[in-house]
Amino acid sequence: MRIHWFCLVLAAVFMTACHSSKDIKVLQFNIWQEGTVVENGFPAIVENIIALDPDLVTFSEVRNYNDVSFIPHLLSELEKHGVKYYGKESVSTGILSKYEIQSQEVVYPLKNDRGSVIKATIQIKGKEIVLYSAHLDWLNCSSYLPRGYDGCTWKKMEQPIVDVDSILADNRASFRDDEVRAIVEDARKEREQGRIVMIGGDFNEPSHLDWQADTKDIREHRGIVVNWDCSMLLAKDGYKDAFREIYPDPVAYPGFTFPANNPKVDLSKLAWSPEADDRERIDFIYYYPDRSIALKDIQVVGPEGSVLYGERTEKDLDSQDPIIAPTGIWPTDHKALLATFEVK
Repeated sequence: MRIHWFCLVLAAVFMTACHSSKDIKVLQFNIWQEGTVVENGFPAIVENIIALDPDLVTFSEVRNYNDVSFIPHLLSELEKHGVKYYGKESVSTGILSKYEIQSQEVVYPLKNDRGSVIKATIQIKGKEIVLYSAHLDWLNCSSYLPRGYDGCTWKKMEQPIVDVDSILADNRASFRDDEVRAIVEDARKEREQGRIVMIGGDFNEPSHLDWQADTKDIREHRGIVVNWDCSMLLAKDGYKDAFREIYPDPVAYPGFTFPANNPKVDLSKLAWSPEADDRERIDFIYYYPDRSIALKDIQVVGPEGSVLYGERTEKDLDSQDPIIAPTGIWPTDHKALLATFEVK
């Protein structure tokens, strides 16, 4: 009888262990030249990370100015506040983790400062997660063409370009599709090893999910449907766009991440096409479906308003996006994304 009871206890413990899980928060954060454009921007990065308490962070626009390595400097400042993270030196993109980073590698090298991708391997709950941090090419930003602006010079053109083939040809003149292909090819090898794959980044390119028939007549899409390359490449390989998984309606939930209405910054630095509505969702968190993880939630982080037609908005009236207000100063012209996953 005692043996039988002992076996039942062991079975209960085993089942509890098998079904235990942990929530992890992933933050995608473009920090706008390490926060240097905004007064007290670097301390604001520190404060917002502490307030948001992410487990994993993917950074865009790491520069290592004045021979000071950004990631080690940030780790040191966080530790002064009693907050422990891990990270390794990097350029253009960066990764922070509450868990020790087993390895970090460059996936796509810098090409004249036109984009980079790194990856880090991290173990959580006995599962290996490979996290990619991407800051894709910032030139040939072809979503400006239908708005009547050049995507390299941001000068106003004589008329908008609405021919989809011409728009995609311009888009492919960037390195963005090359960079995403590098992620897809590298991540296939990681998935073959049974690892969970997540991607965070500033893509400098919209998603095809936001440029279909339901949005073609709003936000200066000029009546066109565009299957943007990077999001299509990821979708075809099976990746899920975390924001669109939770909020599939791009009309009610546009998920704008750029340009953010940062009240600490002169409007001229925020309005890239001052006679157009160029609001876009260009920051993303993607993941590959796996039985070991489940997406629970995602929110936009940053100022509630945006910039359109050269003016600030306190709130985007055409958006129901869930937004987490920043702590104190917001250090960037982008809004961030904070996703919560359950790791089983």
